[in-house]
Amino acid sequence: MSISIPLNTTLQYSSSSSLLPSFSLSSPITSSAVPVTGIRQRCLRMVTSCVSNAQKSVLNGATDAVSVVGREQIRLGLPSKGRMAADSLDLLKDCQLFVKQVNPRQYVAQIPQLPNTEVWFQRPKDIVRKLLSGDLDLGIVGLDIVGEFGQGNEDLIIVHEALNFGDCHLSLAIPNYGIFENIKSLKELAQMPQWTEERPLRVATGFTYLGPKFMKENGIKHVTFSTADGALEAAPAMGIADAILDLVSSGTTLKENNLKEIEGGVVLKSQAALVASRRALTERKGALETVHEVLERLEAHLKADGQFTVVANMRGTDAEEVAERVKTQPSLTGLQGPTISPVYCKRDGKVSIEYYAIVICVPKKALYESVQQLRAVGGSGVLVSPLTYIFDEETPRWSQLLSKLGM
Repeated sequence: MSISIPLNTTLQYSSSSSLLPSFSLSSPITSSAVPVTGIRQRCLRMVTSCVSNAQKSVLNGATDAVSVVGREQIRLGLPSKGRMAADSLDLLKDCQLFVKQVNPRQYVAQIPQLPNTEVWFQRPKDIVRKLLSGDLDLGIVGLDIVGEFGQGNEDLIIVHEALNFGDCHLSLAIPNYGIFENIKSLKELAQMPQWTEERPLRVATGFTYLGPKFMKENGIKHVTFSTADGALEAAPAMGIADAILDLVSSGTTLKENNLKEIEGGVVLKSQAALVASRRALTERKGALETVHEVLERLEAHLKADGQFTVVANMRGTDAEEVAERVKTQPSLTGLQGPTISPVYCKRDGKVSIEYYAIVICVPKKALYESVQQLRAVGGSGVLVSPLTYIFDEETPRWSQLLSKLGM
């Protein structure tokens, strides 16, 4: 026996809470010379294609609510290329979280210290998108990317907003010459009579969400945006834009292209941040515990970064007398105060206390000044070593995170 499906037969898609579509045939099946196996294969291909398209729409954020189901591993998204990628790996390494990538061309890796966690290397904007779609649970990405592609979505939670790399700011820049020569502020730019509904201020940018939002919040009405990804600094000189809105680090590139920043023109300040999906933290088993450990490691390392332990010996009659001398110096207070303990010496066969050891924590910037102050109050044999971690009684950002989650 053989059957066929007329050419005008259509497949109907039925939307439901399930990610899988249901189908029905709108025309009856009639006899023909087409084998049953051929029909099955064709139908299978059509169903597979439709399911694939439905899944793609979910991954691209077409659905507003995606349940966190289907996998047990916690997924951490890291930038796949560039300085942000290298700095992210270095930070995790400094926190004793070593990313093991078997092949540098592979986009998935492991962290042995977090056995239930996978690392996925993605473009920064895709990290944010996949946090929203439920394909990632955590991510390290710049705050500018969170703002542009997260667009204020409440499912995104900033777990740690200052990872101490990727510093930059999103800023409006205008030419140093022509009609802009004497313009020094956003207010002056907005009041220029040149901008009308027929001839608006033209801004070239890659930030097509944050740019219009910023202008609207500042009451600038006559403005249009053109999208661009690179070499924005050339746009004003080419005559295709009046201003640019772009990320600025040192400002050298702007100066070399005769552009300047203006007062009130900074949209946001950005650096690398640890971001999480609210749904993942509340619904995925083990996600909150993993974030707690990662956060504690990050906090302990970042607090110790740039700090030194300074140890010195000092003569004194007792610990209190030595403490009073040390506390007269402004750079010797440490985190909560100096630690002072007796140094036991042996003279003429007897144990005596003539020296006291002072231990303090000193910022890198104040190191030499602190050593000089120690010497001034009688310190000697000064030892200096870098700090690796400073663990508090409780990580401050952990309690903040629980508050955001309503826990």
